Amino acid sequence: QVQLVESGGGLVQAGGSLRLSCAASGRTFSNYAMAWFRQAPGKEREFVAAIGWSDEYTYYADSVKGRFTISRDNAKNTVSLQMNSLEPEDTAIYYCAARRGYDRKYYSGSSKDYDYWGQGTQATVSS
Repeated sequence: QVQLVESGGGLVQAGGSLRLSCAASGRTFSNYAMAWFRQAPGKEREFVAAIGWSDEYTYYADSVKGRFTISRDNAKNTVSLQMNSLEPEDTAIYYCAARRGYDRKYYSGSSKDYDYWGQGTQATVSS
């Protein structure tokens, strides 16, 4: 069983930055693929970024590529999402997700493939 707790959301102006963090419980965190999804009001949950067993394998949605960076610290059981050059369209609840990875490169962009979810953290970008 894995429990995920997100933090770091808030209100920022367009062009600003936020750093989201996700703290995970469990002794085998390093074997889990981790991801961030987001859900804006009235929209479906969408993939943002994912990471394999290490920072060597990262994946991004086209809409955030070059602006967001996902990373993980297996010693601290945390995964982070650094969000730069934020736009009002980035406003959403951001969710951390986890699933046991098949190998170090594994990731999925589908929310259906993830077994564990955090409660979400709100990020609001004003214009």
